[in-house]
Amino acid sequence: MYKAPLKFPTVKSLTQGLFTALFTSSMLLPNFSMQPAVAQVMEFCQLSPREVKEKEDLRLSALKGNKNAQNRYQTIIQQHSQKLQDCRRRNWPQTQAIWLRLYPCDTEPGKIDQIMDQIVNTGYNQVYLEAFYDGQVLLPVADNSTVWPSVLRTKGKEKVDLLAAGIKKAKERNLKVYAWMFTMNFGYTYGQIESRKNAIARNGKGQNSIEVVDNRSQVFVDPYNPQAKTDYYRLVEKIMRRNPDGILFDYVRYPRQAGSDSIATKVSDLWLYTPSTQQALFRRAKNSKGLELIRRFLRKGYVTVADVSEIDELYPQEDEPMWEGRIPPVAEQKVLTTKAQQQILQKDLWLLTVAHAMQGILDFVNLASYPAKQRNIPAGVVFFPYGNQTVGKGYDSRLQPWDRFSNNLEWHPMSYATCGKAGCIMEQVQRVLSMAKPDTKVIPALAGQWGKPITGRPSLEVQMAALRRYSSRINAVSHFSYSWQHPEQENKRKFCRN
Repeated sequence: MYKAPLKFPTVKSLTQGLFTALFTSSMLLPNFSMQPAVAQVMEFCQLSPREVKEKEDLRLSALKGNKNAQNRYQTIIQQHSQKLQDCRRRNWPQTQAIWLRLYPCDTEPGKIDQIMDQIVNTGYNQVYLEAFYDGQVLLPVADNSTVWPSVLRTKGKEKVDLLAAGIKKAKERNLKVYAWMFTMNFGYTYGQIESRKNAIARNGKGQNSIEVVDNRSQVFVDPYNPQAKTDYYRLVEKIMRRNPDGILFDYVRYPRQAGSDSIATKVSDLWLYTPSTQQALFRRAKNSKGLELIRRFLRKGYVTVADVSEIDELYPQEDEPMWEGRIPPVAEQKVLTTKAQQQILQKDLWLLTVAHAMQGILDFVNLASYPAKQRNIPAGVVFFPYGNQTVGKGYDSRLQPWDRFSNNLEWHPMSYATCGKAGCIMEQVQRVLSMAKPDTKVIPALAGQWGKPITGRPSLEVQMAALRRYSSRINAVSHFSYSWQHPEQENKRKFCRN
């Protein structure tokens, strides 16, 4: 495996002033003026019902072996593709993507053609095709050297490559395709591999990540674990061989917990209790005093005045306890009481451990995105706009430091708020824009259906109209998801029902 010589943000940069501003929720951009609507072929670049029916009739006839229909179907695919590209070039947003999961039943003849046609019909020129999810990978059994099982495990279809087929059918319609992947959520199957048990994230309460989430299919890993990093890097490389146009990393975080556990307020709440994470944390110590204090803080959750005094006696040749990012109050240390030192050290240790947990996420996504950088294709990170916030003296349990993600990555905030109106959704978009550097490509993900509200969210038309006010900063958007827009097909596709 290639070990990339990447430069990551240091813990020092996280601990010095970061935690004051990192999760500020009130930072908002001024409103941008609404731009006038531009004339479109059809609203939102969608095809007319007549055009949609004509193409579908040809597809069905072609499936029955009608050669004339096959030729006409290929011609109309190209015509509609060109029409869509022309419309998107003229209208905002120039990139409109949809999130798509393929199932084993989609190997039926003509099924992927139907899916990609519907994507074009509704005005999308990009597809986020799910390549790794729920502990399964969209690779054929015959070419799956990863530790995860293939999505398609039907006997006799060992060589059928759903990922390659999806990419091929999309590109035939000039749709760009991103491989969408779960990241730190490796799935239940990974957690059942005996040799990978030490790679599963563990907190200071004796719990691993399987025990704290409602969905038992979710298994989050220790981002510092070398085996987990190697496994994931190899997975990314295998997926890159299918030549997607980009790659998207989802679940770039720790587990989301419920109730009072949704806020991390003490070190035992953090996912620091695996061997690799602890060893990496200990390496951040700059002297023996620092190392011993880190060990005691991790073990007990606090340090006492007695701890400070004992460490002074153990290492009298050293001055202040030191670790990465720590700047001790040197000018005042001679007048500080041991109690005052203890209070400062305990606060600094808390900030260090939070920063260390976050740094693992940053390092992991930078490593995972390296194959895309080698191929000069885009890589993006998917995140919750409030996944990085402070709550009182604690932090959101997901510890998702998205505002520390590189601006060389695309930012895909999941703007999924459910207040029944577009306002709360736009607040999430606005929060991300307020923290992003001007050259960061922000591509909001909206959830919903065309034409009607769903799950506490207004229709996509309403959301898109509200989002347009940010068109000077945003020229790409995605919609979650294909299954939401075609719910009548979902069960059929899952269970091969006609």
